[in-house]
Amino acid sequence: MPALNTLTRVAGRLVRSSFAVPQALGKVSTGPAAGVSLNQTLLQARCMCAAAAGPKGFIFRQLFDHTSFTYSYLIADANSKEAVLIDPVYELVSRDLKVINELGLNLKLTVNTHMHADHVTGSGKLKQEIAGCKSVISKYSGAQADIYLDDGDTFEFGKFKMEAKKTPGHTDGCMTFIWHEQGIAFTGDALLIRGCGRTDFQQGNPGTLYDSVHNVILSLPPDTLLYPAHDYTGQSVTTVAEEKKCNPRLTKSKEEFIKIMENLNLPYPKQIDRAIPLNKVCGVF
Repeated sequence: MPALNTLTRVAGRLVRSSFAVPQALGKVSTGPAAGVSLNQTLLQARCMCAAAAGPKGFIFRQLFDHTSFTYSYLIADANSKEAVLIDPVYELVSRDLKVINELGLNLKLTVNTHMHADHVTGSGKLKQEIAGCKSVISKYSGAQADIYLDDGDTFEFGKFKMEAKKTPGHTDGCMTFIWHEQGIAFTGDALLIRGCGRTDFQQGNPGTLYDSVHNVILSLPPDTLLYPAHDYTGQSVTTVAEEKKCNPRLTKSKEEFIKIMENLNLPYPKQIDRAIPLNKVCGVF
């Protein structure tokens, strides 16, 4: 029962935190083959969320865009209400604002893992809607922002902070955000669940990506929870241990990985001609 096993690990990790069921939970594998119904999965998730609630924890929401298959992550200090939003999508800013307002949060930062080619960032629009909100991205991204991150820099929200680590290969400006104290990392497009970002455009380099993933992400503790920027199969979270064992590309040698990536023959990204120019200016138009 992979869905329940993942949720059990999450609940055990976050017993001092306010944790939400991922919005994409409805896409987990359920039914006779999985041995558990969707209702059973949701009931289990509700019970674990209740157990995970705590007065000194944090708030976590995983939000999904069904058009670009993008995950956005809203994380906040439950006490101060300071929040960050990772990889917002322009067309879903109204949804994000609704959640932020309902939870009484103060959005401090919108943080992009890289300059996306498959959707327009919502950072600029959120800045227009929320006074004092600032945009954040890698200094190597080629995009405009209020704050630029370099390898090892941190950003804070309330009493919490995340470390930004360079993980180029999909693009030169890719970063993974590591929340060491909670055992969580947001991997952007560098590492996906049982996959990885493509390397055939935007400064992509398969050898560089292989090194980034293995040296930065898969070197984290085995039970580290990994949250990607996208998923196309209905999954929402993985771990370092799972990807080291099950990722069909990154379990190969570097030479094999490079050959695989160079022969994917993927279609031209549908939104790239719109997304790249707009994302260079923080999605403002």
